[in-house]
Amino acid sequence: MRVASGAGGQRPPTLTIVASGNGASALPVGMRLLRRGGNALDAVEACARIVEADPTDTSVGRGGKPNVLGIVELDASIVDGTTHRVGAVAALVGYLYPITIARAVMERTPHVMLVGAGAARFAREIGAAKAQNLTASTRELWVERLRKAHETPASVRRRARLLPVVRKTVREERGTVNFLAIDGAGHIASAVTTSGWAYKYPGRVGDSPIVGAGNYCDTRYGAAACTGFGELAIRNVTAKTAVDRLAKGIAPVEVARLAVADANVLDDAAFNIVVLAADGTHASATNREGRRYCFMTADMEEPVTTAREVVR
Repeated sequence: MRVASGAGGQRPPTLTIVASGNGASALPVGMRLLRRGGNALDAVEACARIVEADPTDTSVGRGGKPNVLGIVELDASIVDGTTHRVGAVAALVGYLYPITIARAVMERTPHVMLVGAGAARFAREIGAAKAQNLTASTRELWVERLRKAHETPASVRRRARLLPVVRKTVREERGTVNFLAIDGAGHIASAVTTSGWAYKYPGRVGDSPIVGAGNYCDTRYGAAACTGFGELAIRNVTAKTAVDRLAKGIAPVEVARLAVADANVLDDAAFNIVVLAADGTHASATNREGRRYCFMTADMEEPVTTAREVVR
């Protein structure tokens, strides 16, 4: 596959990492890796691992908000934009770094996605780091949400029918972190990881581990990744559609606007996207005020966090 790097491939690529706003603290680590000649795939994985291990981010990894039964189920995917190799895990329980397990699915199995008990079995087989991802603070949040639904941990676990409770517990609490990177060879990679929709029905899987929906990249054209109401990204195949628009020469800012406009047609739920073109230009859009994204290039000492464009 041809490697895109600047105008006509003549200029060296600009080392760049773009992320959702909650990924800002991880960007310097990824950029140090790229400056040392590391590749984009390693950079996005390294960045994702930092957020996965951070218990203060209640939408990703350890400390992530659980499903309605109090179990933290994690989803993740990673994409190599040059080879189009992909790996993903979904509804993974009991492990610290789902992005690394997703990469192992890509590199060590004949598959592209493992889910639930199978994903956990594979993680155990490769010696992945285990974790109790439900922290004391997120457990308290779960118990309080159940209380407002007139339930307790014991009562909800005894229920034969969970859907009536889920309709009371789920709100607009969906969080994810994503990273898109260009390395010194012009290769592009992307990574997305999440604990999904807070207090969801067990086994719910959103867009994050579904390549083409919440995560996609192609070194020739660029990358895109989504956060927010993942069901909308699945229905619109948003990330792949965004990269296809980049391939047509549409600027990242307009690609981002169109992606959110597509989501707005389906639902008024929160939706966000980050877009990175092969030349290093990038943009982000949302349908909610106050949402931010971040980026860092090789000539920057610190990442910049800025507002996403709002598409009504």
